[in-house]
Amino acid sequence: MSTSATPSGDATQEPSDHATQHWRSFDQLPYAFGGPLLGARLRECPEDFIVDEILAFGPDGDGEHALLRIRKTSANTDWVARRLASLAGVSVKAVGYAGLKDRHAVTTQWFSVHLGQLPEPRWRLLAEEGIEVLEQHRHRRKLKRGSLAGNQFQIRLREVAGDLDAVAARIALLAARGVPNYFGPQRFGRGEGNLFRAQALFAGTAPRASRHQQGLWLSAARSQLFNEVLAQRVERADWAMARVGDRLQLRGSHSHFLVQDIDERILERLHLGDVIPTGPLFGAGEPLTEGAVRALEAAVGADYPDWIAGLTAAGLKQERRALRLDIEHLEFECASPTEASLVFTLPAGSYATSVLRELTTWTEPMAH
Repeated sequence: MSTSATPSGDATQEPSDHATQHWRSFDQLPYAFGGPLLGARLRECPEDFIVDEILAFGPDGDGEHALLRIRKTSANTDWVARRLASLAGVSVKAVGYAGLKDRHAVTTQWFSVHLGQLPEPRWRLLAEEGIEVLEQHRHRRKLKRGSLAGNQFQIRLREVAGDLDAVAARIALLAARGVPNYFGPQRFGRGEGNLFRAQALFAGTAPRASRHQQGLWLSAARSQLFNEVLAQRVERADWAMARVGDRLQLRGSHSHFLVQDIDERILERLHLGDVIPTGPLFGAGEPLTEGAVRALEAAVGADYPDWIAGLTAAGLKQERRALRLDIEHLEFECASPTEASLVFTLPAGSYATSVLRELTTWTEPMAH
């Protein structure tokens, strides 16, 4: 199986010959439902992987910022931001976007450009560079990271092989119970280079890099630690369950609370998806969990003391992330015995690959 997706166009590095790895790679993480049923080829062309951003708000209709809905093919987010800035005659810092998108896809993404008193650029000129402006509005604020309600995915699987008769039941299971909310391989870069660079950064041996690059490495390390905690919860079969000492997140928000007792009300809210168990995004501060949950999370941190110290020294604060990823509008359709399509919607900050891995293995010819 090859799940080594290409990066989003941001700085990623190949691992050093002298680096050592002691973490579990994405394809080594445990499955929640017994493993994939199928094998397939993914991203034979960009049109096989389509992503549409869903904004968490509507345009203001006035203001100093242009708010643009853009469709791009085989182009990463930073490159588009630079092209927008160039056309508008502003600094790239005046361009905002809600999230990074993979280069090897067709993506519909929102950008803001602070124009101030500058005239509206002729955005249609971007079509010559493969950037299609689908909507343009005025807005009062710069678009910030995380300003999305979610993303819709349309994914084509080719050369499908395996137990197609069992797929309908698996799809129903995933729709009903969700999947482990692992950070996907895109987070870690080609050959997990971001993790190796993070390891070097914590050891004081990393090459000079911009704050942006270092931020990518820090995020990768933090994400890997979360994956390690979630993997242990999956192995214990309690990744979607509440335990005394857990922090439960309110659905649709970042608010969470400590579980001091498992009563009928907690169980009902879990069943309805109103609350979701969380795992740690390590950083400075006292642990937020208690009891056996705190012990499990602390044990993972103890395996990576340099990482924990490095994340704390970098000024990152402890946060929580949902352990369970709920999938909306999940559909699977076979166009032929060897070709299928998946459509689904995920909340912002989650990864389609975490859904795919519970259904199929895949290779990505475009990633090589």
